[in-house]
Amino acid sequence: MTARVLVAGATGVIGRALVPLLSARGHHVTALVREPSGAAGLGPDGIVVADALDAEAVRAAVRSARPEVVVHQLTALRGPTAEGLERTARLRTEGTAHLIAAAEAAGARRMVAQSIAFATAPRGGPVLTEDAPLHIDAPDPGWAITAHAINELERRVLGAANLSGIVLRYGTLYGPGTLYHRDGAIRGAVARGRLPLPEPATGVTSFLHVEDAARAAVRAVEADTDGVFNVADDDPAEAAVWLPEYARLLGAPPPRTVPTPLAERLLGWLTAHQLTAMRGASNDRIRQALDWKPSIPSWRPGLAAD
Repeated sequence: MTARVLVAGATGVIGRALVPLLSARGHHVTALVREPSGAAGLGPDGIVVADALDAEAVRAAVRSARPEVVVHQLTALRGPTAEGLERTARLRTEGTAHLIAAAEAAGARRMVAQSIAFATAPRGGPVLTEDAPLHIDAPDPGWAITAHAINELERRVLGAANLSGIVLRYGTLYGPGTLYHRDGAIRGAVARGRLPLPEPATGVTSFLHVEDAARAAVRAVEADTDGVFNVADDDPAEAAVWLPEYARLLGAPPPRTVPTPLAERLLGWLTAHQLTAMRGASNDRIRQALDWKPSIPSWRPGLAAD
C-alpha cells in the first residue's frame, strides 16, 4: 500500500538514497529541508522548508505536507566533530519532539526514525542485540551526550501517544557521502597510512552500505511492526581484520601498530573506542520481523569502492 511520506533529513547521506527508492515504490514523497537548494536532484513530489529546531516552522511544514508516515533521518555530522555531535544531539531530542508533535497534529499514523547500532555499552559478547544497554556512562562527554540523545529519541518515538513508531539502529555507514568513500576522512587517513592499529584491536564494527540503510527504511515505512531494529551487514569484523584489509584494498601501506593508550592520544577517544572496544550488532531481529536482509552482505567487496 502506498502512502504520503515526509522525509526529514532528505538531503543527508541516507535521505538522498531513500527518496528515489520511496518514489519508485509509488509513495508520494515530500522532502523536509532547511534550504530548498539542497534538494536539487532529489526529485521528490514536494518540498517543505523548516529548521527542525524551530517547533512552529516544523508544525507548519508538516501540516502542509499532510503525511501519513514521517521518516526522521535528521543529523548534522558534516561539520567539526564536537559541533556536529552537539547539533545532532539536539536534533535527536528537540527535533524529534517537534517532529512527533507536528506529525500527530497533522494526523500522521507512523514514524520511522534513524538511530545508531554502535552506541551500545562495551559489555557482553562481541556482537549485541537490540536489548543491550546504551553507552550512557561513556567516559567521553561527547559520546555520552550522543548516547543520551539516542536514548531520548527512541523513548519518544516508541512512546508517542498517537503514532506507531519504529527505530532503525544503523551500523557504521559506508558508500557515497560517508567517511569511507572518496574524499572521506577515514579513507584519506587509511590511504596515507595515518590510521594506526591499536594493540589489541578487538573493537568490532558492523558495517552497512548506504543503499541497504535506505532499503531498510523503505521496509519500515511499509511495515506494520513497531520496535527497535539493528540494521547491519552479515559480517561484523574486529578492527584487526577490517582495517588492514581496507588498507590493502586501497593499495595503502599496512597500518602501523601502537599501544592502546597512545592510540587514544593520537586518534581521540571515539576512534580509539571503535578500534578497541566497540561491539557489533546482530541483524537477526530485522531479518525476521521486516523480512529485510542486506543486499551487500559483507563490507569486504565494497568498502574501498569509489
